[in-house]
Formats: sequence, C-alpha cells, structure tokens
Amino acid sequence: MNFTVAIVGRPNVGKSTLFNRLVGKKLALVDDTPGVTRDRRPGDAKLIDLRFTIIDTAGLEQSGPDTLQGRMWLQTEAAIDEADLTLFVVDAKAGLTPADQTLADMLRRRGKPVVLVANKSEAKGSEGGFYDAFTLGLGEPCPISAEHGQGMIDLRDAIVEALGEERAFPPEFDEAVTDVDIRADADVDVEDDDHEPEYDDTKPLRVAIIGRPNAGKSTLINRFLGEDRLLTGPEAGITRDSISVQWDWRGRTIKMFDTAGMRKKARVQEKLEKLSVADSIRSIRFAELVVIVFDATIPFEKQDLQLVDLVMREGRAAVLAFNKWDLVEDTQAVLADLREKTERLLPQARGIRAVPIAGQTGYGLDRLMQSIIDTDMVWNRRISTAKLNKWLETQQIQHPPPAVSGRRLKLKYMTQVKARPPGFMISCTRPESVPESYIRFLTNGLRNDFKLPGVPIRIHLKASENPFENRRKKR
Repeated sequence: MNFTVAIVGRPNVGKSTLFNRLVGKKLALVDDTPGVTRDRRPGDAKLIDLRFTIIDTAGLEQSGPDTLQGRMWLQTEAAIDEADLTLFVVDAKAGLTPADQTLADMLRRRGKPVVLVANKSEAKGSEGGFYDAFTLGLGEPCPISAEHGQGMIDLRDAIVEALGEERAFPPEFDEAVTDVDIRADADVDVEDDDHEPEYDDTKPLRVAIIGRPNAGKSTLINRFLGEDRLLTGPEAGITRDSISVQWDWRGRTIKMFDTAGMRKKARVQEKLEKLSVADSIRSIRFAELVVIVFDATIPFEKQDLQLVDLVMREGRAAVLAFNKWDLVEDTQAVLADLREKTERLLPQARGIRAVPIAGQTGYGLDRLMQSIIDTDMVWNRRISTAKLNKWLETQQIQHPPPAVSGRRLKLKYMTQVKARPPGFMISCTRPESVPESYIRFLTNGLRNDFKLPGVPIRIHLKASENPFENRRKKR
C-alpha cells in the first residue's frame, strides 16, 4: 500500500458502506442506526488501479472529551492525522447540517488533501444537497452511490488529482496493474480444516480476543500496543466491529482481533448486537488461537463456560486470561480456587493454559503471550504413525475396548490425519459400536501422553476393510 485514506463524516452518511465497497468485503458493520462505527478500522482498498490503506471512522458527534462520543471523535482525529488524504462524506439526499460545516472547518485547519464526496447521489431529490456541498469550500463534490457502486471512476480521478500522480503512483508501485495482479489480490478463503500445515513461526499468528462485555478486552490490546488504539471506557459494549491490529512480539508477528462482548443469547435482542456477535464468531473461525478473557472478580459465569465450549467446538486453540488481577486482594487463595474450577468446570479443555493478568497495568502480559505461542505450537503438532500405533497397542492392553453384543471391539490401526486441531483416524471393527466413554478415554490419553494440553482433539473411527468381502459378493 502506497498511501493512506481516512473516511470521515457525520453519522449515517454511508462511510462504512463506502469502506466495504473499497475493500471488496463486508468487513464493517452497516445498519440504519446512527453511530454504528466507533473504533477506527483499517482495510486494504482497491479502486480501479489504485491500491491504498483505507480507514473507516466514527461519525462526528459534538460532545465533551469525557463522554463516549468525545472519545470516539478522538479516534477519528487520530485517523485523520495518520492519513495522507481524507474522504469527507456528506449525505446529498439529506442535505448539509451544522455538523458538516464544523467538520469542514476542522479539515481546512488540518491542511491535508481532502476529497469531498456526495454520497447517495442516486436518490431522487439529491441535487439540492449536491450543490449545497459547494458551500463547504472544499472544492467540487464527487457524486457517488456507495451502496450501488456508482461514481467510483470519478472518485478514483478525484483522489489522484488531490494527491498528485507521483504520490498516487510512486516509483516502487507497478506502473501497469495487470489482470494477473488483480487476480492475485482477490479474496483468499480462510484455511480449510483439512489442510495439514507444518508449524511456521514466520507468518503472522492470528489471535482473537473474546469475552463477556466489559471484561477488559480492548484495554488489554491497547496495553500490548502501548497506545490507545482501541476505544475503551467504563460503558459496557463499546466495541461493535471486530478490529484487527498487528505488532511484533519477540520477533513473531501477531495479528490480534478485538471483538464485541458476547452476552447470553437470550439477552441479545437488538439487530445491531446480533450483527456484532456474528462478527465476533467470524473472528473466532478466522483465528488460529483464541484468548477468552475472564473478569477475575466474577469469573466462571455461565457465559464464560459457553464461550470456552464454543471455541473448542470450532476447533481453535485457546488460552484463558483472568483479567483485572490488580483488583484481587488475596491472590494466592483466588489463584488456587481458579485452578480448581478450571479443571472441574472445563473438562473438554483439560490442561488449558490460564494466566492472571491486569490490562490496566500490564501485569502478566509476557506470560500470556508465551502461553499463546506455546499453545499454538501444540495446536500445530504432528505425531508419527509409528508412535501412535505403539501407544494404541499399549492402551488396549491396559484398558481393552468393551465387548458389545458379546463380541470384543478391535482397534487395529491409528494415524494422525491433520493438525490445527490435531485429528486422528482409528481403523477398527464396528466403529458405530464404540462407546463415547472409550473415545473420551483415548482422547485424555492422547492429551496426557503426547503433551496436547488445552487444544481440541478429534478422533474419527473408520471400519477396517474386509479383504474377503468382494469374494463373497462374487459367489
């Protein structure tokens, strides 16, 4: 990416719709409710032959700096300062408001290139709002429809004119974007679970941070980054979109996703919250490892346990973070209690790593990151077939499979068919008759004997082929 563009405007003028149009994906939540976007969200944009970083921002709502709206606007100002150019979006259908004039005055004082964008220009009666936009003193507005993709060529030309050819197409940028280049930039599907990757510590590690509302997820990520990158505050449910940030930790690139807090399903009634929860679930499926943030002052709520179960069912590696440890008084007693409850209440995640942390002070963050790296290595681990079959033979001697209908089940052969998470195939007689209790016994044995703590383990049973079956059919 050769330059950065920020999208600004008052609430509900279509900033997130334009953002999604430019990145080619529905990354930002879009709803008729004003003020959906709160954090600034970056994305990789493509506009004809332009390639740049685009930043979606919260709408301008004039309020005090201590209010949520005031803190949202500080995030928008940070995006404007970071960007090389600003797309100032106004609503041509609704016309101008005093907030538009206030924002125009502020952008003029910044002295950076601005492209005035008149969105919703396809609507009937939008001509008046389009011509009113000239009064903002920011040049000729560019009429577009972000919803329908109209006016994108004009927008491209306006961006190039505002930046200049040299800035829009620097020498290191390909002079001619070929069809091959465009196809190479096409959306790439998330890795298929059937893929068997080797562990690679050179690629970014995707980590999703999830938890109940107000557990301290955004504060934790801000502490990792060393800056107020994400919007935080005492209000529950501040985060709505899943926002990704990237940094290096001891030479390893980490791409971390902040997500909206997830309440009990019965309490999620509003459409916007349902969209936020769905976005959080997508982040879990896209991530390689998930950190479930517990509030150490009120841990192991029913929703906490359901979130852990969701992560394990999705096949992701998981680490528990007991946040707000700085508010705990008798730390030793509380830590012993948390360990006991972790083992007792989370049998499906036996051996899961749990780290006490304090997002406000930074306590325990290095231990948390080391647990993340260690768990990711376990999630990617592969075990040789020879070791597995020797282990399976020992297990059957020590604890033979049960007899079903008077006939003993036989487990003949075992191999690991995939990693991420570890998946195993066992060839056996009558797989449908193997009881769940014996599968759990094998799962726990694999976890203990091959050091696979805290990751989901999949065991698939397959009927062994009978070499005489075809002969019987011929007769």
